[in-house]
Amino acid sequence: MPVFLSRRAFEELVREALDLLPEPIWEALDNVAIVVEREPRVRHRRVAGVRGGTLFGLYEGVPLPARTSGYGMVAPDVITLFQGPLCRAARDRTELMRLVRETVLHELAHHFGIDDHRLQELGRY
Repeated sequence: MPVFLSRRAFEELVREALDLLPEPIWEALDNVAIVVEREPRVRHRRVAGVRGGTLFGLYEGVPLPARTSGYGMVAPDVITLFQGPLCRAARDRTELMRLVRETVLHELAHHFGIDDHRLQELGRY
């Protein structure tokens, strides 16, 4: 059975997951915003290359290793977490917290330049 949370309660869960990040990760983050959307839109699915199936999160931006000296005065990278799919996939709040944390870590890996292929090699996908 899915977990039902208000937007505010879900955002608090995301904050809790972010609070668990080690300090070196926080220090290395650069020009990235983390936002919550209720459901992925067509644009999100297109960017992610997902037609059907479930999309928990999406990273959009320029990964840190790809930034050059010309990088500046740009909008922040965006990590979007999709509340609906995450809540529907969880059986309880504990599992939802695990899924949110895994999704945050997965999308942050993209911010740090780690692609899905490498995440599979590392056993994190």
